[in-house]
Amino acid sequence: PTVDERPAGVGLEGYLFPDTYAFDRESPAESAVARLLDNFASRIGALRGSGWPSGLSAHEIVTLASIVEREAVLASERPRIARVFHNRLQTPPYLLNADPTLQYALGFQPEAQTWWKQPLSSFDLEIDSPYNTYVRPGLPPGPIASPGFDSLEAATRPADGDWQYFVADGRACDGSHLFAVTYDEHLTNVALARQGDCGG
Repeated sequence: PTVDERPAGVGLEGYLFPDTYAFDRESPAESAVARLLDNFASRIGALRGSGWPSGLSAHEIVTLASIVEREAVLASERPRIARVFHNRLQTPPYLLNADPTLQYALGFQPEAQTWWKQPLSSFDLEIDSPYNTYVRPGLPPGPIASPGFDSLEAATRPADGDWQYFVADGRACDGSHLFAVTYDEHLTNVALARQGDCGG
């Protein structure tokens, strides 16, 4: 898809493909943006041949990929994390429960000098925002970051599995996650994850 296929009123966030570029110092900003958009169209176009899974639009795939980008640390886990979100989109009440979307809604946190508040409070989980995927079913209105190719590929070709949950493994301290199908399994994983020094 090209940037022109995005819904009306949606900005360029998520469509400016992250990569290494060489620009002439005298090049206008418009030409730089055009190169990022052309690169995006080329990269995601290569994935489009097999179609989008679950009837999602190209914009929805980019949105989902941006959430995977923010959630995943290890490239090898991106397809599994994408599968969790695909499964949640197909399972009532269709809530993604994705921290990065809520962090995006909260915006810049001056006291911590970060855009990605951590940890989130119970009050944060209740804010009224279309990006609060703890209370709003389905995907948010648009991307929350610029996904790289690995995340776009994971969103279009997720791993096979019934996982509904994942939690950062605080014992491993390497960005890996523990995955679970049932909530009881997830609670066990949360307890395990909190045994480490890196947090859960």
